Amino acid sequence: MSDYIDKLAYIYLQDGKVLETLSKGKDTWYIPGGKRESGESDEQALIREVKEELTVQLKPETIKFYGVFETQAHGKAEGVTVRMTCYTAEFDGDLTPSSEIEKLEFFDYSQKSLTSPVDHLIFDDLHAKGLLA
Repeated sequence: MSDYIDKLAYIYLQDGKVLETLSKGKDTWYIPGGKRESGESDEQALIREVKEELTVQLKPETIKFYGVFETQAHGKAEGVTVRMTCYTAEFDGDLTPSSEIEKLEFFDYSQKSLTSPVDHLIFDDLHAKGLLA
C-alpha cells in the first residue's frame, strides 16, 4: 500500500468563507477535489473533479495555483500522508451537489473542526492571509 495520497483541491471563497462538501455516508467535510486519473495534468483532474462533484465548469484560463499542504491522511493508517495541491478558479454554472455529494456549505474559520486534517492546514493558511473570516 502506498503511504502517499496525491490529491487536488478547489478552493472557492465567498464572503470570507470557503466551500466545503459532505460526501454521502461521511461525517467529515472536505474541500472539493480528488485524485487524478492516469495521465491527467493538475488542470485536467481539477476540472473533471469539480464538474463531477459540483456540476460546474471551471474556466481553464482562470485556474491559479494556491499552495500545497501535507499531513496525515484522514481515516488512513498512521504514516499515510495526503498531499493536497490547491487551486482557485472561476466557473460557469450554478454550484449543485452531484449524486456523490450530500451537501455543499460555506465554512468560516470557526467550523474548521468539522473538516479533515489537511483542510485544517488550509483553513489556517486562509485565515492567516485574511481570506477566511
